[in-house]
Amino acid sequence: MAYLQGENKPRHDEAGDECAFCRAPALTGDEDLVVARGEVVYAVLNLYPYNAGHLLVCPYRHVADYTELSAEEMTEIGAFTARAMEVLRTVSNAQGFNIGMNQGSAAGAGIAGHLHQHVVPRWSGDTNFMPVIGGTKTMPELLGRTREILAAAWGA
Repeated sequence: MAYLQGENKPRHDEAGDECAFCRAPALTGDEDLVVARGEVVYAVLNLYPYNAGHLLVCPYRHVADYTELSAEEMTEIGAFTARAMEVLRTVSNAQGFNIGMNQGSAAGAGIAGHLHQHVVPRWSGDTNFMPVIGGTKTMPELLGRTREILAAAWGA
């Protein structure tokens, strides 16, 4: 709800200081939610997750459209997506995944100017009365702790 109400919601699709995905790899301390860094892409926890462990795979380069990716970026996005699935299965026993990209604002991209692929772990029964009736989700741990666990497993 905080995201939907505009709290910390990005206002621009421009590169640099205005883009959350351009800034994310340089953040440190409590703000650092990056789980793994590659040559041309990185994996970061979603600040507003659909489920615990919701990761985003992003190119370092500020690029909006999948067709603008280099072959190296496409390859590493695929490899990071596969690794994210392995890690999430290991640390949280994920039973399934929603994986995808929203290309453009019309398709639902919250940050349309910087391509990012969602890797959302799923479990049987993870949609229940809490989000449907109560309008809320339960989150079993803080994002910082989730990041620590996933980052440690990623390197294993």
